[in-house]
Amino acid sequence: MTGTNPDLNWLISVDDHVLEPGHLWETWLPQKYRDRGPKLVIDEDGKGTWHYLGAKQRASGLSATVGRDKSLISPEPLGYDEMRPGCYDPRARVEDMDQGGILASMTFPTFPAFCGQTFYRGEDKELGLACVKAYNDWMVEEWCASAPGRFIPLTLIPLWDPEAAAEEVRRVAGRGVHAVAFSENPEPLGLPTINDPGRYWDPFFRAAAECGVVICMHVGSSSQIPSINADTNFMANLSWGAVRTSGTMLDWLFSGVFERFPDLKISLAEGNIGWIPYFLERAEQVIDKQRFWFQRGIDYDPGKGSKQQRTDGGAHSIDYLNFDIRQSFRDHVYGCFIDDVAGLRNLDLIGEDNVMIETDYPHSDTTWPNSMKLARDRLAGFAPEVQYKILRGNAERLFQFTPADTAELPVPGGVS
Repeated sequence: MTGTNPDLNWLISVDDHVLEPGHLWETWLPQKYRDRGPKLVIDEDGKGTWHYLGAKQRASGLSATVGRDKSLISPEPLGYDEMRPGCYDPRARVEDMDQGGILASMTFPTFPAFCGQTFYRGEDKELGLACVKAYNDWMVEEWCASAPGRFIPLTLIPLWDPEAAAEEVRRVAGRGVHAVAFSENPEPLGLPTINDPGRYWDPFFRAAAECGVVICMHVGSSSQIPSINADTNFMANLSWGAVRTSGTMLDWLFSGVFERFPDLKISLAEGNIGWIPYFLERAEQVIDKQRFWFQRGIDYDPGKGSKQQRTDGGAHSIDYLNFDIRQSFRDHVYGCFIDDVAGLRNLDLIGEDNVMIETDYPHSDTTWPNSMKLARDRLAGFAPEVQYKILRGNAERLFQFTPADTAELPVPGGVS
């Protein structure tokens, strides 16, 4: 922001998606891996199917809804020829961004899943690591390089090897990357939690903290959809989905990770923000009432009705007698929202410096092409400097990103 009149005509979206083009791994994998790398095969029905180590995956229609009437949207697979080109082509994406008032965009992957689960599931981990690196090279050198200042690079790690993950974080950080995808909850994937007594993830956390790389966790990156009960339908479960992100936030705040790595930052993509004030308040109440016995290292499982000494490392990292969980949130956690009126009404309880906006292009929750118009409506009444932080300033600061000069861009759609 320069001067006293910030440019409020553009936003930076910290959660969008890319449907990977068919040439990605055939071009960016080293030659010796290409025969066995991911391949997009066009089937007899014209739909595209990704093939990788015997597994097959098609793009859900909910992953490419832009340009389609709501009444025609469904989870049925779509072919690439049925998608808007901005789903997979960076230059077409920029044209759509201009229309929606999106100055810059961070894109989560599709075929690899939100944090690279596809390559973790594959049995050949040498090939998986090569695929992760190829994706990252494509992200930096092709997707982002196609339009400098318009894309924030988001990269992957090999989830199965924290030392290799740390090495990859350092490699991409050397190329200007400040964002890496991670799971909201590794346990359902069969991986250690962030509370692992052996501190499985510490090499990765250390590298991210030292390199200024933000750990970005998208809702659904545990490969699960929360289920209220066995008979609850999809609509109710999807409406309840933010419960995952609240659990992620609390898990990190109480884990002791931030105490061990005070420079580490996390971003909670597509989790919305309206729930944050309640859970921070409840956490304060729990700390106030339970901190004394918990600080002594006692664990208690009400389901088992017993108590025992804890073996986790988090309790030894946090001084619960003096723990300020709100300060920990302010120092380390960033909430992201697509459209959250309740959250914005409680912005004073969350903090204007810890909130970023997203458009979810091209998924079914997207605000495109009315992204900037909706953002302006939702932020009306806030001071210009607060609007600027939420629209773009917080994202620029967190991801150490310099966007394109808006003076050189067309007037965004819907702006007069």
